[in-house]
Amino acid sequence: MLSSPDLSFSRTLPIVVFNQLGELLEQMAQTVGSAVLILTEAVLARIYIPVEWQRQKFTLVVSEQFSVLLVGTFEQGSRETEGQGIYSEINAQLTFNLEAIASFVYELRDLFECDSYTHQNLEHYRQIIRPNDATLQSQFTLLLLEYLLTQPNQEIIASPSPVGPAVYICQPVEDALKKQISQERLLNQVTTQIRKSLDLPVIMATAITQVREFLELDRLVIYKFEGSQVNSKQYQSDSITLNETALTTGMELSVCKPAEIYFSIHENQGEHSPSVSVNNQTLLQDYQQYGGYIVYEARATDAITSVLNYTEKNCFVRTSQCWEKYQQGFTLAVDDVEKTYALEECLLNFLRECQVRAKFAAPIMFEDKLWGLLIAHQCDEPHQWNDSEKTLLVAIAEQLAIAIHQAELMQTLTQEKQNLEQRVIERTMALHDALLAAEAASRIRSEFLATISHELLTPLTYVIGMSSTLLRWPLGELSQRQRGYLQTIHDSGEHLLGMINDILDLSQIEAGKTALNISEFSLVNVAENAVKSLQKKATSEQINLILDLQIDPRRDRFIGDAKRVEQILWNLLTNAIKFTPESGSVTLRLWVEDNTAIFQVEDTGIGIPEEQLPLLFEKFQQLDTPYRRRYEGTGLGLALTKQLVELHRGRIEVESTVSIGSIFTVWIPTQTMRVVS
Repeated sequence: MLSSPDLSFSRTLPIVVFNQLGELLEQMAQTVGSAVLILTEAVLARIYIPVEWQRQKFTLVVSEQFSVLLVGTFEQGSRETEGQGIYSEINAQLTFNLEAIASFVYELRDLFECDSYTHQNLEHYRQIIRPNDATLQSQFTLLLLEYLLTQPNQEIIASPSPVGPAVYICQPVEDALKKQISQERLLNQVTTQIRKSLDLPVIMATAITQVREFLELDRLVIYKFEGSQVNSKQYQSDSITLNETALTTGMELSVCKPAEIYFSIHENQGEHSPSVSVNNQTLLQDYQQYGGYIVYEARATDAITSVLNYTEKNCFVRTSQCWEKYQQGFTLAVDDVEKTYALEECLLNFLRECQVRAKFAAPIMFEDKLWGLLIAHQCDEPHQWNDSEKTLLVAIAEQLAIAIHQAELMQTLTQEKQNLEQRVIERTMALHDALLAAEAASRIRSEFLATISHELLTPLTYVIGMSSTLLRWPLGELSQRQRGYLQTIHDSGEHLLGMINDILDLSQIEAGKTALNISEFSLVNVAENAVKSLQKKATSEQINLILDLQIDPRRDRFIGDAKRVEQILWNLLTNAIKFTPESGSVTLRLWVEDNTAIFQVEDTGIGIPEEQLPLLFEKFQQLDTPYRRRYEGTGLGLALTKQLVELHRGRIEVESTVSIGSIFTVWIPTQTMRVVS
C-alpha cells in the first residue's frame, strides 16, 4: 500500500512553549466546528495509567476535516517547577500523519474499559480520521506562523550547567515548522485532487507544476514506460514520438549505467566503451520491452530546453538491470552530472545539450509494477538533493501511482461496463420471447387455479358435508360396511381438500398475494392447539406426542400471524407423525431468544439420507426410499412450510440421521404491527 511519509516536527522544547502550542491547537479546533474531539492528558486523571503515560503530555484534535497530535515526553526524573521561573524541557512531536494519530488514539482507547463510553467514543473518532482539509490546514499554518513570528527569540535556562545556561532559540523550530507545514500542505493538495478527480492528465499536469514551483526546480517530468497499461492516447497532446525516446533513455534509462553497467563492462572488456548498433536484433527487442516516453513536463522558463521534442542519441547501452532496481524502490540522485559521468563523454555531452546539471529520479509503481519515473532537473548549477526534497518527490511519486492505479481501474471498469452492456442487450433480446412466454404461462396458471379452486372445492364441500351427515345417522339405519365406506369417502375428501388448499396457498405466496395478519398472541396457546389437533392422530398411530415448553411465561406474548405459525407447526408435526414408526415419539419444543421464537420438532422416525436433504423443501419432492409407496402425499407440505417461515422473515433448518430420526428447527422473529405482504 502506498502512503505518504510521516511529516512531523520533533524538537526538545521548554514546557512553556509546549503548552502554548497546545493552546494554539485548541484554538484551531474551535474553528473546525461540530463533531471535533479535543483531548489533553487531563482525561487520564481518573484512571490508573502505565508509567510511560505518566511522563507524557499531549493535545489531540480529531475530526473528519482536521486532525493533529502534539505529544511530549519528559525525560526520566525531569519535573516542571512552577513559580520559580525555571521550566523543564520536554521532547515534543507535532504530527499530521493519519496513521500516527490513529495509532495514538488506539493506544489511548485501550487504557479504558472496553464497555466504557470513553473507549467506544475513542474508537468512533479513530474510525473517522480523514486527510486534513486543505483550507483548514492552511488556516492552521497561518496561525502557527503568526505565533512563531510574534515570539521573541529568548534564552531559557533548562538546567544548571558548569559551563553556562542552556540556550533555546525559536528560529530553528520556526524554520522547520514552516518547511514541514508547507510540504504537508502540498501533499494534501495533491491527495485531495486525486480523491476528487479521475482525470489523470489534469492530476499529473497540476501536480508536477505545483511541485516544481515548491522545490524551485528548473524542470520536472513524468516518464512512462511503453508497456504500461494506461492507454497512451490520453497523452497525445504532451507525448513525444517513439523515435524521440533516446532523450528519455539518455536522461532516465542511462542513469543506471554508472552503477550497474559501466563497471561490469570495464571488468569484462577493459577500458573501451561498448559499441552497439541500433539495428542489432537484441537491442531492438530490449528497446521494445523497456522503451517509453515523457508524457508531461513542467519548466521554469521557456529558455530551458524542452525534452518533448528531441532527436534520439545513441550513446548508451539499454539494460533491464536498472529497471529491476527501480522496481525495488531504488531512487537515483545525481548532484553534478559533470562529476558522475566524467568518464562517459558521449552521455555527458548529451546531458549538457539537454541542460541537465543535477537530477533526481523516483519510481512510480503500484502493485509491484513499475509504471514510470518522476524526474527532477536542475539545469545550470550543481544541486545537492537533501532529505526533505527526496522525501517529497518520493511521496508525490507514490500519490501519482495511486492516481494512475485509479485511472487504470476506471479504464478497465469502463471497458467491462461496455462489454457487459453489450451482453445485456444481446441477452435481453434473447430472453424477450421467453419472458413473454413465461408471463403468458403464469397468467394461464393463475386463471386455471382460480377456476379449479371453485370447480373442485364446491363438490368436495358437498362430499365431505354429506358423508359427515350420513356418519352421524343412527347405527341401525346403516350397516357397519356402509359406515366404513362413508368414512373412507369422508377421509379421502378431507385429504383431497388439504392438498388443494396447500396448492392454492403455495401459488398465492409465490405470486406475492399472501399477506400476514399481524397481531399479538400467546406462543404457548399456539403450540398447545397444534399438539391438541393432532393428538388423536398420534394416538391412533401409537406415537407418543410430547409438548416441551421451555419458555419464560413473561415472554409468552408474541407479535406475528398466529394462524400461519400454527399452520407451520401443524405441517411439521404431521410430517413427523407420518414418518415415525409405532411406539416412536414426536416432541415439540418451544423457547424464545432475544426477539425470536424458536420451535423445534424432533421425531424418532426413519430419518432422511444426507444426499436428499437439499431437496427436502422443494415442491413435489418425496423420499426416494423403500418406504415411498407406504407414505401418501404430494410433497408440498414442507415446501409450503418453508415459504410461510420466510414470509415471517424467518428460517428453517433440519438435521437428520437415517433410522434414528430428524430435528426440524424454525426461527421466527417478532413482527411489526402492520400488514406485511
